[in-house]
Amino acid sequence: MAKKQEKVEVPVVETTKPKVKVEPKKPTWEIKDRVYNLRQMHKPLSYSLRSSGIFYFDPEAGYERELKYCQNQKTPFVDEMKGDQRLDHIIFRNGSLFVEKEKTVLQKMLSLYHPHKDKVYEEYKPIAEAASEIEVLEMEADAILAARNLDIDMVEAIMRVEKGSEVNNMSSKELKRDLLLFARNNPALFLDLLEDDNVQLRNFGIKATEMRILKLSNDQRTFMWGSNDRKLLNVPFDEHPYSALAAWFKTDEGMEIYANIEKQLK
Repeated sequence: MAKKQEKVEVPVVETTKPKVKVEPKKPTWEIKDRVYNLRQMHKPLSYSLRSSGIFYFDPEAGYERELKYCQNQKTPFVDEMKGDQRLDHIIFRNGSLFVEKEKTVLQKMLSLYHPHKDKVYEEYKPIAEAASEIEVLEMEADAILAARNLDIDMVEAIMRVEKGSEVNNMSSKELKRDLLLFARNNPALFLDLLEDDNVQLRNFGIKATEMRILKLSNDQRTFMWGSNDRKLLNVPFDEHPYSALAAWFKTDEGMEIYANIEKQLK
């Protein structure tokens, strides 16, 4: 009888395909008309931007490449130019320069390579500008909404930063009105003050000093009790006295003094 052949198991070797690194696609150049504006506040009738003798550091090449704007060339890079180089001027009129979509070389030079980009001039980007305006409007709305809901003590504390001792002669309606205007015109500063827990403490210290519960020395370096001139706090050098007092109110000793003053203010 023939012997049965034993089955031999062949181990299966799993093979993994090498991962192919996918390079991110470079952004494609959008062909469209473009507008460039000078960044300075006062726009001259005519401004000539340098169109030659300027350089761009090419990170791919690893060295600086000379730039020149020539209407008869298909590139702004001098090392890529062929034939005669007829130099042309780049002139802003009344602070602006409109470049048609057909002038791709000039557009790329201004949008990508010119060393004065975002320093002397900037490209007008309506989408980015709209996004920035939305951010500002949302901040204004947040500030005004927060201002509407503030209690009068916080209103006074914030407005004292803006108007100083003038708040002592203002009615609550006047304070509220000026606070809403302040929140609308300076939303970022208003929201910063709102989150600063020292604002109320500084206002508290100023009120205590105005009512002679506390006394501040003539050199503004020492706080004392108004009743007996007992020294409470030495103000650190180069620090605002009421900022130092606000920070001191948070210490164990300062909290006791704060509670005492609070009773007298009531």
